[in-house]
Amino acid sequence: MTVRVGVLALQGDVREHSRVLAALGVEPVPVRRPGDLDAVQGLVLPGGESSVIDKLARAFGMREPIRAAIAEGMPVYGTCAGLILLAARIANPIVGQESFGGLDVTVRRNAFGGQVESFETDLVAHGFDAPVHATFIRAPVVVGTGPDVQVLASLPESAGGGIVAVAQGNLLATAFHPEVSGDTRFHEMLLARIRGREVGGAR
Repeated sequence: MTVRVGVLALQGDVREHSRVLAALGVEPVPVRRPGDLDAVQGLVLPGGESSVIDKLARAFGMREPIRAAIAEGMPVYGTCAGLILLAARIANPIVGQESFGGLDVTVRRNAFGGQVESFETDLVAHGFDAPVHATFIRAPVVVGTGPDVQVLASLPESAGGGIVAVAQGNLLATAFHPEVSGDTRFHEMLLARIRGREVGGAR
């Protein structure tokens, strides 16, 4: 059976994630309405403007269905803004900003400055044989983690330091954009979680 992975398609780099998923042999599905979640086995929360995605998710009635899907164990991968949306706590939200939650971390938005402070660097990531070439664009950083969160990658102090990739159960998040640099390994980690859940008999 074909694996179908949703990409929250309210704002952000939806096309780039869809391209990576298709290259990995799964069917990317744009998710805009609550019913779209019923047709997918996992979900990607793309980079973009976290506050805008939050507002649109509430406007489209998506916030509570996504929260419910996370609580029920749906595998979810968030990049950049997606990390902020998965975080249980935002250290510096704009007024009224909320998240979907599920990931027991505290994040700081725009931790490295604005668009002109975007940068690329190579990271050592837990479980990977080769470094990750990571692209940071107005990126957040994880400033606190709960006991069940696994830190997958951190920036060296020379690049500002901070935790930039984490996992907890079926949730996975990076502060950077593998879909931009062409690294598919984090998407493969999402697919492994999806297939593991299917083998375990969960929907």
